[in-house]
Amino acid sequence: MEIGYQYLALVVVGLAAVIWGLPAAHRLQKPYDIAAALAVLAGVILTAVGILLTIIPSFFR
Repeated sequence: MEIGYQYLALVVVGLAAVIWGLPAAHRLQKPYDIAAALAVLAGVILTAVGILLTIIPSFFR
């Protein structure tokens, strides 16, 4: 079984975006809270893709 360790960076960046974005979406003023919410969405997607590619590196090939 092959593990793609290089994709763990996607997981770390995705989790960092979620950890920053969840409180920031409630704390920031009106136009900036949308950017924080989009950062959370991007973080969830990055984390899911990173976990998928770490476990199955040839998934999209």
